[in-house]
Amino acid sequence: MRFIVFLTGAAGYSMIEYLFRGYTHWSMVLTGGACLLTLYFYTEEFKDTPTLAKAAVGALIFTGFEFAVGIVVNVWFGWDVWNYSRQIGNVMGQICPKYTLAWFIICLTLLSVWEIIGMAVKGGPPLDQNRKVL
Repeated sequence: MRFIVFLTGAAGYSMIEYLFRGYTHWSMVLTGGACLLTLYFYTEEFKDTPTLAKAAVGALIFTGFEFAVGIVVNVWFGWDVWNYSRQIGNVMGQICPKYTLAWFIICLTLLSVWEIIGMAVKGGPPLDQNRKVL
């Protein structure tokens, strides 16, 4: 299951980049897999955490990975994979609030889909009435 989650993250991250930038980089494929796998581990460990809180943690996971990978590939190696230095509130041109918000929305959507799939697989209602959102 872990490998499938990694591959899903790798493919999904790459598709998002292709949709919005028109290209991607192999380092982002690995980053996407690592991000989704980390989010998966987090959600497995903290099942009772409200969905919005999980999405916020997910946004921080993705942003943290982007910062760490950005420092390596953009600053240390000078590959110029991305540059957010023109974005408001950027940190060293590697991350910015605009994309952290985007990751929050993506994670919220993803977590909601995971929940619906989980309910369908377990034979429960599509939306759990006792689910914590906040």
